[in-house]
Amino acid sequence: MKISNYLFIGGSTGIGLDMISKLQAENHSITVLSRHAGPLNGIHGVTHHPFDILTEEIPPEWLPPVIDGLVYLPGTINLKPFRSLKLDDFKTDFEVNLLGAVKTLQAAQKGLKKAENPSVVFFSTVAASRGMAFHTSVAASKAGVEGFMRALAAEWAPKIRVNCIAPSLTDTPLAEKLLATDDKRKNGAERHPLKKLGTPADIAEAALFLLSEKSGWITGQVIGIDGGLSTLG
Repeated sequence: MKISNYLFIGGSTGIGLDMISKLQAENHSITVLSRHAGPLNGIHGVTHHPFDILTEEIPPEWLPPVIDGLVYLPGTINLKPFRSLKLDDFKTDFEVNLLGAVKTLQAAQKGLKKAENPSVVFFSTVAASRGMAFHTSVAASKAGVEGFMRALAAEWAPKIRVNCIAPSLTDTPLAEKLLATDDKRKNGAERHPLKKLGTPADIAEAALFLLSEKSGWITGQVIGIDGGLSTLG
């Protein structure tokens, strides 16, 4: 099996941690930039650098010279009525979800271009395509991610594939406040046609597929991993 170099922005919990664990088990080389290392500390094949996408630039020496796959994981769940949102809420969501991705790709593009079959994976949300109350800020920024992804996929084809996954409510630390009680978990599951919440593994498996050469004829796509909510809800 070919040993590849992967760059993760975020990844010490949830979906990213699941992906990293699976890639590490295949002896790939993984570089993670996130605020906290958490369980990544001491894992063979994983290099972690403390990093805040909002306030820091990526030092070139932190990046692998060849980047076979890049995953941008930082995200926000800022669910409030529109009347309660301030302009700064929109700015923060935009900076975390979109501008952080732009910053990352500008730093990593040379390494990606040196790879044989490079792939980039972003994350959106089902709320970017399906109208959902109290999601104005996060939906706006994630819709920007989807537009950015498609334009970049067109510009970087045929060399670099760029895709995006749009999950619905997933049982991760980011969503813990939305799933804090049994009733909230039950209600969240019931909103989906498949009557269950997403797990980190559900999303990670799709993202790993997009990173791999098995998805070699897929680029510029937003793939909904959402329990059927975007099309059947």
